[in-house]
Amino acid sequence: MYKRVRLKDTVEVPPEQLADVSPQRVKRLLQDKLEGRMDEDVGSVVSVIEVHEIGEGTVLPNRPGVYYEAEFDAITFDPSMQEVTDGTVVEVVEFGAFVGIGPVDGLLHVSQISDEYLAHDAENQQLASTESTDSLGVDDAVRTRIVTKSIDERNPRDSKIGLTAKQPGLGKHEWLERARKRREQDATAEGA
Repeated sequence: MYKRVRLKDTVEVPPEQLADVSPQRVKRLLQDKLEGRMDEDVGSVVSVIEVHEIGEGTVLPNRPGVYYEAEFDAITFDPSMQEVTDGTVVEVVEFGAFVGIGPVDGLLHVSQISDEYLAHDAENQQLASTESTDSLGVDDAVRTRIVTKSIDERNPRDSKIGLTAKQPGLGKHEWLERARKRREQDATAEGA
């Protein structure tokens, strides 16, 4: 889920930039420091958007810069447990599909895609059903639910988000649309 949050952090202003300790300068330094970083409490910082306050500068021994505490607004992406999210398949591997959900990827394990057996088709970058014509491949749009979350703040690329598509209303968008049309046809047939 995307959120606008108010945060505080300390930023180092290098000596050559001390003549311009403006909100714009501090914003650029905060963007360089924080954007793309994961934090267990706020999620992934997508964008620093506005600096509200800049505190008094502090000089630390043996450090050339001056440190300022700043209060600012940021847009964050914090995937919540049980959240339903739409995403796009970015990679297919033998054990499942990686789905881009905002600035992070989640794993949709092959056991969490369908009740049908899905075989890995490396040549076509897809998981294909052996029982029907259903398949899931790169660039397919899917609706999933977040079922596990382990955030690695030191190395965000090692964060793990587990997804499922095996609940009602979840799955490849094409499958959901086909199911909706089937329900409409059944309802029309019952009314006739």
